Amino acid sequence: MLLSAVGNTTAQALPVSAGMTQNVAALTALPLDPALLPAPTTRNGREIFANFREGLAAPQCDAEATSARWRKQFSHAPSRLGNVEDDALPLFGYVVDELRAANLPTEFALIPFVESGYRPGARNASGPAGLWQFIATTARNHRVPMEKGYDGRLSAVDSTRAAVRYLKTLHGMFAGDWQLAVMAYNAGEYRILQSLRRGGMNAQNANAAELPGLSPITYAYVEKLHALACVLEQAEHEPDLMASLDRQVPILKGHTLPANTTLAAWSAQNALDPARIARLNPALTSSRSGTRVLAPAAAIGSVETDNRDSVLVATRDAAPAAAPAATVASASSRPTAAARSVASASSNGRRHTVRSGESAWTIARRYGISVKTLLSSNNLDASAVLKPGMVLRYEEVR
Repeated sequence: MLLSAVGNTTAQALPVSAGMTQNVAALTALPLDPALLPAPTTRNGREIFANFREGLAAPQCDAEATSARWRKQFSHAPSRLGNVEDDALPLFGYVVDELRAANLPTEFALIPFVESGYRPGARNASGPAGLWQFIATTARNHRVPMEKGYDGRLSAVDSTRAAVRYLKTLHGMFAGDWQLAVMAYNAGEYRILQSLRRGGMNAQNANAAELPGLSPITYAYVEKLHALACVLEQAEHEPDLMASLDRQVPILKGHTLPANTTLAAWSAQNALDPARIARLNPALTSSRSGTRVLAPAAAIGSVETDNRDSVLVATRDAAPAAAPAATVASASSRPTAAARSVASASSNGRRHTVRSGESAWTIARRYGISVKTLLSSNNLDASAVLKPGMVLRYEEVR
C-alpha cells in the first residue's frame, strides 16, 4: 500500500529488496554475542578525559578549596595530555582504567602528575622513584619487586598495581573520604589516624583542612589535586585543547615479557616503536623472565593477570606473530579514495562494518584471513585508515 502510493511498485520494490538482502548479509557477518567481539585496542583521547571526569568524587571545581598558586603550577597538565608526542595521555588513561576497575575516585589519577609529572622513569635525589614516587621501604611493603638489576618502582605496571592496592586500603580505612586517603598516601596512615584522635575526630566527620599537627606539605597535597581537577575542568571549555585530545590513542595493558627476550626484540616482534616502549618501561634494562611490560593492548602475548588483585584486567588471547599493518590512526586522518569507496562496492562475499577501535588486524583475525588478503580485497593499502561505519568485503574461509 505504501509503495503503490508513491508510484511504480515494481520499480520501488527492487532496491528495497536488495537493500534488505544486504542488511541481512551484513548482520549475519557479525557475531551476535558481544563477548565474542575482540577488545578494542585504541580509543579516542576525549573518551579517556570523559572517563576521568565521570569517576571524580568531587566533579565540580570548588574555587575556595584551591588556590591560584597551584592552578598556575599545574596549568601545563592539559597541554601535556594534548601533545601527541607525549606519553602522558595513554599513561593517564591506563591509570584511570585501573582506578575505575577498583571502584576508586579518579582524583587519585592526578597523583602521578604531582609526584612525577607522569614520567615512569622519574627519580628524586632524596630516594623516591617512578610514576608514584615510592621510597624503597614503601615499595617493598607493597610487594613492588626490587632486586639487583630491576627496580619495580620504575615499572608503570608494578607500581600502579601497588599504588591502586594501597589507595584502595586507605580509601576503605578512612570511610571513603578521598581527601583523607591522599593525605595518608603522602604522610602515612598512622600520622592521619593520630591526627584524627588528637583532634577528636573520626573519618566520618573529619575536615581534612582542620586536622592538627600535620606537615604543610600534607595539607597542600589535597589542594594540589583539587587544583589539577579544576584545571582539567576548565580545559573542557578550550576548543583547541579538546581538539588536540580528539585523536586515537593506544589502550595500554600489562603484558608478560617472554623468557630470554629483550624489550627491544619484543618491540620489534610487535612492530612497536622501540623508543616509546623503552620510555614506558624504564625498569627493564635487560631480559628478565616474567617481567610485566606496559604496551598497547594489541601487542603479542597475554595481558598480565593476578588473582591477588581485583584491579587488573582479564587475560586476552595470544595474538599471532604478525603485527597489525593498518591500525586505526589519528581521528584527524582522512581515508583514501579507495577506502571511501569500499562501502558502496558490490561483492558475492560477506561484509563487515568497522566498529570504533577496530583495526585491519583484529578484523582479519576474527574471520581467519590475513591482513594482506583483507586489505587487497578492498583495494586498500597498508597505510589506509579504517573509520567506524566503513563496510569491508571479505571471502569466508571454508
